[in-house]
Amino acid sequence: MGYVYADITLTNATDAGMARRGAIKDKDVRQMSVSALVDSGAYLLTIDESIKRQLGLDVLETREVELADGSQHSCDMVGPIDLRFENRSTTCRAIVLPGANEVLMGSIPLEDLDVLIDPKAQRLIVHPSRPYIAGTKVKYAAKTKQEQNG
Repeated sequence: MGYVYADITLTNATDAGMARRGAIKDKDVRQMSVSALVDSGAYLLTIDESIKRQLGLDVLETREVELADGSQHSCDMVGPIDLRFENRSTTCRAIVLPGANEVLMGSIPLEDLDVLIDPKAQRLIVHPSRPYIAGTKVKYAAKTKQEQNG
């Protein structure tokens, strides 16, 4: 399987919330469209310093991250970010990688968007069983009275 890219929109979620409340105008909400490398082997959304600046994202914490080559880096975690792909959206945080790096979309935002990687067509698609609205698995296992009493 080759590389899979997806066209996504990243929005400063704080700005979007302020616009919904009328504190700022819609035109002042910072957002951008980018092509993201889809990587189910990664966990989070990653961006570079330029995107962090353009979106005006707040640093929420610093994390120690391990890159695919095994190197360790101390990186900013920023957010919140609204991420949109086709008719799906999620709100997440992002790791800011050093240097000019492409946007990488990992398994957590992929799972929350309810999308799948189509390896044959080498593209990201909305879940074919739920094309109009995203689904989320929420598991709750209630114990029976017998299990509760041991």
